Amino acid sequence: MLRTPALLAVGLSLTLTTPALAQRGAVTPITASERQQGNAANTDITAEFGGAFGGPQAQYVERVGRRIAVQSGLASDPGAFDVTLLNSAVDNAFAIPGGYVYVTRNLLALMNDEAELAAVLGHEVAHVAARHSAKRESASKRNSILGALGQLLVGSVAGNSGIGGLLSRGIGTGSQLATLGFSRSQETQADDLGISYLPRAGYDPMALSSMLMDLAAQNDLSQRIAGTARSLPAWASTHPDPASRVRRAQQQAQAVAGRAGGAGERGREPFLKAIDGMLYGDDPEQGVIDGRNFIYPPGRVAFSVPQDFTVSNGARAVSIAGNGAKAQFASARYDGDLSRYVESVLAQLGGNAGRSAVKQTSVNGIPAAYTITQSQSGQTAVDVTVFAYAPSRDRAYHFVVVAPAGQGLGALEPLVSSFRAMTSGDAAAARPRYVRVVTVRDGDTQASIADRMAFSQYRLERLRVLNRLDPASPLRAGDKVKIVTF
Repeated sequence: MLRTPALLAVGLSLTLTTPALAQRGAVTPITASERQQGNAANTDITAEFGGAFGGPQAQYVERVGRRIAVQSGLASDPGAFDVTLLNSAVDNAFAIPGGYVYVTRNLLALMNDEAELAAVLGHEVAHVAARHSAKRESASKRNSILGALGQLLVGSVAGNSGIGGLLSRGIGTGSQLATLGFSRSQETQADDLGISYLPRAGYDPMALSSMLMDLAAQNDLSQRIAGTARSLPAWASTHPDPASRVRRAQQQAQAVAGRAGGAGERGREPFLKAIDGMLYGDDPEQGVIDGRNFIYPPGRVAFSVPQDFTVSNGARAVSIAGNGAKAQFASARYDGDLSRYVESVLAQLGGNAGRSAVKQTSVNGIPAAYTITQSQSGQTAVDVTVFAYAPSRDRAYHFVVVAPAGQGLGALEPLVSSFRAMTSGDAAAARPRYVRVVTVRDGDTQASIADRMAFSQYRLERLRVLNRLDPASPLRAGDKVKIVTF
């Protein structure tokens, strides 16, 4: 139902290339064990990121991905690589052992040509070619297998309790392993290897540096829109500042281009043709985050998150986090008895001890029921509330709220009170958006084209970041630019 883990950051991240790895012949081909490992993780990873996105965009990504992946030396047969376009609104790309390579559609939309797509996928394949996942295995054991999103919530509840287990399910094992941060040296090596693959496949090696600039600009804009303080994006958190990384990638590309005898293709025209009409942002079928609102069109319901809390749409639940309280929103099997529904959710949490009786109420005209139980987070007592709603005879939803002992719902009381049937405003905000490629006409300006963007705020800034436009450079008639429309 709710699949896109919005807290996951992009897998692209930036040592000198190991001489042995610089030669394709020195790379160990994919082993049977690695194929088995990748095959076992693929289904869960794909599901955690909203499932596979099909159609012509997926076919295009697969072709480009296989073209660049064979340059790694992992396999000479392009068919050995499974390249998936993920139906996710986050900016992410990664690869896992066994020939599995992934990129999200929103990251695809941020790119400006085929060479940038090849650069992103080449960087991720390079991690696999260098066996970085094996080298970070000890790090993965030091981290909770539940991953970053799971830890946001599991830290608030008792160590091995069912409550902790359920709250951690917003992100699965496969995604955690795929997106666990690499070291600085590993990321830099992946940059260098990925750049070396580009001219072998006929692409401009400068493409990685331009993509890094796009990512930095997108990160800055996202933080402006969210009103958060500027910080390094997660994909660069273990590295020098983004500008330094871009400069280094440019230097590596110049050296590679010199050895290759010149720059390769960028492939802007085929790229724009391929992504024209692609879904952009949240998929309404999985729920839409609109500012502090979460809107779920399949169930015709919505809720609002209090100020200073974040909302993240995960594979099996929506997670809400902030100072003083945390929660998850999900749905479970419903037999028409809301009290039994609450008790069933609580039983899965393992939180029956010390709970109050299930109480009936109504929220915005919707039948509701709730109960509170106590649990322990280490030595700290916490209140755990299950608050459920039945907007229809055959469907129920619930929040699990964790707050300090004695506070009940704490700072998240407005959250549970905001659950509602979708309004006309919610329905309008949840309409799907699409990438459209338009041709600049005489008299068009950045501002006039930005007015066509399907956003209420930052339309010009979004247009510039989406197309890597210099504010001081006028558009020329005949240019093609990407816009986002309903």
